[in-house]
Amino acid sequence: MARRQGLLNSASNHLNKGSSRASSSRSGRLGKSLGGLYLSQLIPALLLVVYGVVVIWSASLTIPEANFPRHLLGIAMGLVGAVLVWRYDYRNLQGMTRTLLIIACILMIAPKIPGLSYSAKGITGWVKIPGIGITFQPSELAKLVVIYLMAALGAQYNGKIESLRDYVRLCAILLIPFGLILLQPDLGTGLVLLVFGATIIICAGAKRSWVLVTIALIVASATAIIVTSMLDGFPHLLKTYQLNRLIVFVDPSVDPTNNGYNLQQAKIAVGSGGLLGKGIGGATQAGNGFLPEAQTDFVFALLAEEFGFVGGVVLLGLFAWMILSTILLSMRCESMFGKLVCVGCAAMWTFQVLEEVGMCMGIMPITGIPLPFISYGATSMIAQLMAVGMVQSVWRHRQKSA
Repeated sequence: MARRQGLLNSASNHLNKGSSRASSSRSGRLGKSLGGLYLSQLIPALLLVVYGVVVIWSASLTIPEANFPRHLLGIAMGLVGAVLVWRYDYRNLQGMTRTLLIIACILMIAPKIPGLSYSAKGITGWVKIPGIGITFQPSELAKLVVIYLMAALGAQYNGKIESLRDYVRLCAILLIPFGLILLQPDLGTGLVLLVFGATIIICAGAKRSWVLVTIALIVASATAIIVTSMLDGFPHLLKTYQLNRLIVFVDPSVDPTNNGYNLQQAKIAVGSGGLLGKGIGGATQAGNGFLPEAQTDFVFALLAEEFGFVGGVVLLGLFAWMILSTILLSMRCESMFGKLVCVGCAAMWTFQVLEEVGMCMGIMPITGIPLPFISYGATSMIAQLMAVGMVQSVWRHRQKSA
C-alpha cells in the first residue's frame, strides 16, 4: 500500500513538473513575443493616435479642410514607417554621421528645388511630387534624421565632452540644419530642432559653464534680431508675420485682425469648453469659422472646447506617460547612442506639446508647430509615429552588444 502511494506521489510530482514547464514555456513565448515592444511607451502613443482620430473626425464635420480619410491614410503610412524603423537596428547609423548630415541637408533644401517647391501660408516648406500631385513636408522627416545625427555625434564622447572645441563643433553642426530650415522660412520647426539638438548635446556631457554661456549668447542674439527687425535702416531677419507673432504674445491688440485675433479666438475656445466641454461637433468657435486653422495650428483649442478641462488633462496625462517612459528607457539603456536617441525624441515631444498648448492659452508665442499625433497633417503624423518606432527600436535592440 505504501509502495502504491509512493508511486502515485511520484507520478503526481512528474505531472506537476511537466505542467510547470509547459506553463513556463508558454510564458517564455509570450515574453519573447512582447519583448520587442516597449509597451510603456507604445500604449500611450497609440491612445494619443486614437484621441487624434476622434478630434479630427469631429473637426471634419464642420471644417472642409479637415480631410478625415487623408488623416487616416497618414496614420496608416505612419504605422508602416514605425514598424520598419522598429525592426531596423538603429545602431547601424551610429557610424554614418556624414551621411545623416547630407540627408538632413537635402531634406531641408528640397522645397527650394525648382519643380518640386510648393508654397503654402507664406512658407516654402512643402514638396509636390510631379505627375502625382502629392505634397509633403520634408522638414518633418528631417527632424528624425537630425535626432540620429546629433545622438551619433554626442555618443562619441561617452557621456563627457572634455574639449571646448568639440562642444563648439557639435553646436556648429546643429546650426547647419537650423539655418537651412530658416530659409523656408519655418521658425517653428527651427526652434524644435534647436531645442532637441541642444538637449542631446547637454546630455552628451557638455559642461554647465559652456551651456550657460551659450544660452546667454542665444538670448542676446534673439533680442538683437527682434529689435533690428522692428527698426528702419537695419536688416530685418524676421519676416513680418514672424515679428507680429512675437509682438502679439506681449500685446494682442497690436495685430487685432490677424495673429492677435487668432490668439483671442483660441483663448475663447479654450475657456468656453468649461469642465467637460461641448461634446463632439460642438466647437462653435471652429465650426462657425471664428478660429482659423483649428484642425492644425490651434487643434488644442478645438479639443479643449469640445472635451473641456477633463479632455485637456487626459491629453496631457497621455503625453506625460509617453514622454516619461521614454526618459526612463534612456536611463536604463546601456548604449550611449540609444540613450541620446530617446532623449532627442522626448525633448522633441515635450517642446512641441508645451508650445502648442501654451500658444492656445496665450502663454507661449504663436508658431506653426503641430501637436504630435493630434494635429491634422499626414507628414507630421508619419514622422511622429516613426519617432515612436525609433524608441521601440532602442528597446528591441537593448540586450544586444553594441
